[in-house]
Amino acid sequence: MRQTISIDPVTRIEGHARVFLDLADDGSLEDAGLVVNELRGFERILVGMEADRMPQITARICGVCPSAHHLAASKALDRAAGVEPPPAAKLIRELLYMGHFIHSHALSLFVLQGPDLVMGLNADPAVRNVVGVVKAAPEIAKKALRLRTIGQRINELVGGRGVHPVTSVAGGVTFRMDEDRRRVLRGWIDEALPLGVELAGVARSLLLKQLELHPSLLSGWNQATWHQGTTQDGVLNLYDGLIRQVDDTGRQRYEFDAIEYDTHLVESTFDWSYMKPVMARDGDAMAMYRVGPQARLNAAASTGTPAADGLLNDMRSAFGHPINHVVLQIYARVIELVYACERAKALIEDEAITGPPRVPVTFKGSRGVAHVEAPRGTLIHDYTIDERGVVRAANLIVATQQNYAAINKSIAQAATTHVIDRGDEQVLNAVEFAIRCYDPCLSCATHAVGQMPLELVIRQRGQVLRTARR
Repeated sequence: MRQTISIDPVTRIEGHARVFLDLADDGSLEDAGLVVNELRGFERILVGMEADRMPQITARICGVCPSAHHLAASKALDRAAGVEPPPAAKLIRELLYMGHFIHSHALSLFVLQGPDLVMGLNADPAVRNVVGVVKAAPEIAKKALRLRTIGQRINELVGGRGVHPVTSVAGGVTFRMDEDRRRVLRGWIDEALPLGVELAGVARSLLLKQLELHPSLLSGWNQATWHQGTTQDGVLNLYDGLIRQVDDTGRQRYEFDAIEYDTHLVESTFDWSYMKPVMARDGDAMAMYRVGPQARLNAAASTGTPAADGLLNDMRSAFGHPINHVVLQIYARVIELVYACERAKALIEDEAITGPPRVPVTFKGSRGVAHVEAPRGTLIHDYTIDERGVVRAANLIVATQQNYAAINKSIAQAATTHVIDRGDEQVLNAVEFAIRCYDPCLSCATHAVGQMPLELVIRQRGQVLRTARR
């Protein structure tokens, strides 16, 4: 027997996906997974294009994290041309990126996950949305949206455009930072920092309240995976550094430059999804790992900024280190929001930011590989460029790919703790919340345009028992 139930509004994830739950004969969960329905093909589109267009073209992969692709592409071209951008260019690029992180994390915490935290996980979907947050907590919503706006303004002033930046190029950036820009940026950042600290406290309190109401979110959603992030001398860095992998006990397993990614990371396929999962190579074995805010903080000794480190120490005191609880990804995102505000302040006050912005580049047949830490995790761009400066091969490793195996496991855990023998509303609430903990960006992972519904299919012996949609 097949039952179909339609539920509105659409879910708060970025992209179009379907979830399946396979039940054994006794009704217990046998398998679960996130099915990505569209073909990923952006790497093929890039072949034959001029290399110097990559920062602008790849920024258009996604409207949610364009700055991440913009900077990863620029850094890869630096590598391919064999040049080191001037200090001012690095500072300006990182400042652009902190604006992007402020915008993205504020959006994730208060627009995508905020309805769950403010309204409660079991609230009616008709009110569990950003409009409901505005009505239930108007002052919080106002401040969160202001912080998001400031991040976007920084991104726009430094990047040239608010959504798809254009100022970062091979060899540096296209403008020199002047005192007029610094004055405007300094004003925005000085407003953002206390807002970020205040809202971090609000988000943390809301999360802890939900953990009290739903203790199974901690006890049943634990994942002993590896964690991957970028550090410089052990300190968190979102723009540059070495990729570090630690295991579930916090022991460092590998640390490597982006050029070595294909030695340490292995892409594979599922026959039921167009998104390719990525595993970490551990000798002859493969290890599941996670990327994103929680993984980065597990890999780093500290953030290197005072307020963020205070929050990090509080989290570690309460929950240990490393932290393997999936739901605490939200707590980690709070810490990174404060870090981005503090780091932006340090960057704009650095006098070197007003120096020469660019060095000349020439492509003579080479390969360029580089990475940044996107809001959702490690992002790698890999280009092979011929002697005419044309891209002959391209590969992009995005964060949601690297979290794919962990997302599937979290779906199974959510189903086990909240779903079996319960109704469709509980099914969707639990599974959606589990997926949103990763803040997935499916347009990055699939490079397709579409709506954002989530469909969940429950099967037994290959027969569809029921389908729930939201």
